[in-house]
Amino acid sequence: MGSLEAAVVGAPPKRSPLLRSSPPPSAGRSSLHRARSRLARFLFSEKVGYLQWVLTVAAFLLVIALFHAFLPGSAVERPGGGRDAGGGGLAQIQGLDFGEGIRFVPTKLLERWERESREANSSASRAFGGRPPRRFGLRKPLLALVVFPDLLPDAMQLQMVSIASVLKEIGYDIEVFSFEDGPVHSVWQTIGVSVSILPITTKREITIDWLDYNGILVSSLDSRPLISYLLQEPFKNVPVIWTIHERSLAVHLNKYAANGQVQLLSDWKQVFSRATVVVFPMYIMPMMYSEFDVDNFLVIPGSPAEAWEADNSAKQKHHNLKENMGYAPEDFVIAIVSSQFSYSGMLIDHALILEALTPLLQQLPYVNTSFSSLKIGILSPNLTAASRTALEAIAQKVGIPNSIVENIIVDQDMNNFMDIADIVIYGSFLEEQFFPNILIQALSLGKLVVAPDVVMISKYVVNGTNAYLFSKEKVDTLSKILLEVVSNGKLSLSAQQVASDGKRHARNLMATETIQGYVSLLEKVVKFPSEIAPPKPIEEIPVKLREEWQWDLFLNIKGMDNLNGSFKRYKMLDKVEEQFNQRNSANTSANFDEAFSSIAWEEEKSIEMMNAKRRIEEEELKDRSDQPHGTWEEVYRSSKRADRARNELHERDERELERTGQLLCVYEPYFGEGAWPFLHQTSLYRGVGLSSKGRRPGADDIDASSRLPLLSNSYYRDVLGEYGAFFALANRIDRVHKNAWIGFQSWRASARKNSLSKEAEAKLLEAIQKRRHGDALYFWIRLDKDPRNPQHLDFWDFCDAINAGNCRLAVAEVLRRMYNIQLDWNSLPPMPKDGDSWSVMHSWVLPTRSFLEFVMFSRMFVDEMDALVYDDHHTSGHCFLSMSKDRQCCSRLLELLANVWAYHSARRMVYVNPESGAMQEQHRLENRRGQMWIRWFSYATLKGMDEDRAEEADSDRPDRRWLWPQTGEVVWRGVYERERNMRQQQKERRKQQSKDKIRRIKKRARQKTLGKYIKPPPDGADNVNTTRRR
Repeated sequence: MGSLEAAVVGAPPKRSPLLRSSPPPSAGRSSLHRARSRLARFLFSEKVGYLQWVLTVAAFLLVIALFHAFLPGSAVERPGGGRDAGGGGLAQIQGLDFGEGIRFVPTKLLERWERESREANSSASRAFGGRPPRRFGLRKPLLALVVFPDLLPDAMQLQMVSIASVLKEIGYDIEVFSFEDGPVHSVWQTIGVSVSILPITTKREITIDWLDYNGILVSSLDSRPLISYLLQEPFKNVPVIWTIHERSLAVHLNKYAANGQVQLLSDWKQVFSRATVVVFPMYIMPMMYSEFDVDNFLVIPGSPAEAWEADNSAKQKHHNLKENMGYAPEDFVIAIVSSQFSYSGMLIDHALILEALTPLLQQLPYVNTSFSSLKIGILSPNLTAASRTALEAIAQKVGIPNSIVENIIVDQDMNNFMDIADIVIYGSFLEEQFFPNILIQALSLGKLVVAPDVVMISKYVVNGTNAYLFSKEKVDTLSKILLEVVSNGKLSLSAQQVASDGKRHARNLMATETIQGYVSLLEKVVKFPSEIAPPKPIEEIPVKLREEWQWDLFLNIKGMDNLNGSFKRYKMLDKVEEQFNQRNSANTSANFDEAFSSIAWEEEKSIEMMNAKRRIEEEELKDRSDQPHGTWEEVYRSSKRADRARNELHERDERELERTGQLLCVYEPYFGEGAWPFLHQTSLYRGVGLSSKGRRPGADDIDASSRLPLLSNSYYRDVLGEYGAFFALANRIDRVHKNAWIGFQSWRASARKNSLSKEAEAKLLEAIQKRRHGDALYFWIRLDKDPRNPQHLDFWDFCDAINAGNCRLAVAEVLRRMYNIQLDWNSLPPMPKDGDSWSVMHSWVLPTRSFLEFVMFSRMFVDEMDALVYDDHHTSGHCFLSMSKDRQCCSRLLELLANVWAYHSARRMVYVNPESGAMQEQHRLENRRGQMWIRWFSYATLKGMDEDRAEEADSDRPDRRWLWPQTGEVVWRGVYERERNMRQQQKERRKQQSKDKIRRIKKRARQKTLGKYIKPPPDGADNVNTTRRR
């Protein structure tokens, strides 16, 4: 079993829940592993006393004795000696194993994909009206490829260009975004991909509608600002695949934990959790980032990084590097590399490799009869100090002097030693999940690679062609291979040819696995709407395109080496830490001091004195005036009325005052902070927040959820979409809207540059003021120019295309239920294809009175639609109007409903050019004769149906789940009569109560007087008439 604690420097000690290891075959070995782990923790303790060091030395001597006892006894102890061919190897060290590997398995991610696949298959078998969901394939899927931080050439750019080339070939459209321009811009243009440069800012200035993209591929840790932006609504559910190839953040994790920067770690974890899938190129990296694992980690092995770095190293290679490192030109250098993971059998593997190298001591010449020309370097950063000391003792045991073997643990020294090595031996017999990256680096450098025949290595290299393989069951075959490839202190010609072939082979090693891995990942993560054509299988594209990196595209710009990549990564992390520290300080003392320093104390003192004086005067007047007493309900209503009046007085700004006298107000529904950059700030427009959480601070926006409590339910807020704003405004509309005309514009119209220009606004207001078209529907986003309709389909065909082929059936069924028609009725209101266009994206203007009529129709339509889809959609998330799980089940159908109502209620439909303001009437009234269903959509018909529902909701109160009463005000003629009767009854009741009170007073029993009370005279009254005697 591998030890995660010693696997990587800087990796968090917490084991990822996705890590799986094979169970130990015996309890004895498990206890040995536990003892070893305790010893490792003991050795790394910062507080080690004298007695502890004594115990450490004793444990070290025990390890030496163990290896001395179990190493083959036939090993020759003299330099240059060998061992018998018949008896050595693993057969003589029974009882020891090579360790057990740690396996990364994204269990929960795979289970989720399997569950989604089963649900998709079951939903595909569901049929509505005998017709299962259908895919039309009008356009290609669109992906956003975000390449951060710049477009300078590096290995990640090469990988993304290669993946994008394959994705375009199988049917994807791709757009590239970056923070900074660079030479790779021309490479993207060569493969037909457009490039956009985003502003370098952490504020909300990224004006891109990410909902236009079916998925977003992000590379590099530098993409954190974008990922944070995508944490906001309405972009929160766009699939994001985040590829991370840097280790810089993992190195900082221990520092953050030690400094107590818990909030910074929490922020990073939140960013990691936003990604649908976080992709790593190596299996060790999920363990390094296990602190942020929320069951969305995946490994797609393979990268051109090693080959890219080898090319750069060859260009910058120093001719006398060997001498600079202290080696003689005639020295024969062997590098022993091993797995990135630490495991219990690593020392045994290295011991066997060192034993197999002893025959070379006899073949290679000595210098001055004292020093051998053989130099061995063990490149392993995972070895502890005790392990390195044990290896030195093992080398001496097998007959290799200390002057020959060197332990190298620093990364830069390891790379330099690899450059000067003649042979690279993979000294790990561990069965791993991937081809070791260290071997790809060695092959790319043109080194002769000798490795054990484990499964993953044998899968990608051929013995004797591009590398040499020896049996891990018979390690003595390694000695035979080394004696064959070394001749006169140098590599033989055949060995040099194998090394050369290995270098060419390593250039595109595992490119197929990487490219196919991303293609397969997109198939699992990205869900395509019904109007999008699915990509074709990768097997149909040229083999060369899917099995090689696109090196040819970088030939002309590859000289501009990006040498500051790692420096920029650390600079980005420093910037994030700096912003975090500034934010913390701003939330404490800085804001506190700033708030107090901005107070005008003299003015504050005078205001306080005036308030105190006024308060005293009010208290004096209060005692002199009559105080009317009322019920608590009256007091509550009056206080609420006063609060509302006070809020209106204080919250009115210049735009609101200007809006009061206008003919038109255009409302912009939005949900979440991500839509803020697309909203207008002029008095003609007013925002409508579908949720109170994402409203703009300080703006005069309407809180739709407070006006219509139904929108507080997240299910209906998603299903209705912008229709929720229609219902919220129509509910007692006179309280918020006092203009003769009302309009709506989707924030996505601004994102697509289709919103009204100043000139178009002026011409529209002029046409409304002059009533040029009467009661008309003005719209400025056309169906035939919608990106979802590249084939210019007619109305009902387009509606079917974006609703999985079930739009016609759904509308017919809803109208049948709405008008209570017989079961065999399946007609549709005709929407002719006469060369004119229709409105999309809820961007239109209507008279306010007509808008209320449209909402009256829409409330009944939505109610019947909800009854049709609620049970299945609310429980399973699947809807017959979509190919997969979809929160906005009905929103695409409702987007087109205004056209049906306007056409068949005989309203004029006028298209307004959003740039010039030029107007053109669509579907002229004289051409509609005989095609309109006027009786179905007339005001009298709709008003009668609305009153019938209101009376039912007010009197019967049905037990069934019914959406209609929750979509607005319930009004019918009987309401007024009932209220009048209730007031009359209350009046009569009060009169009767008054008469009863008077009657009780009159009939009250009174007690008769028992006697008359006579007041006694005062004291001294008897002496009044007496004569004083003198």
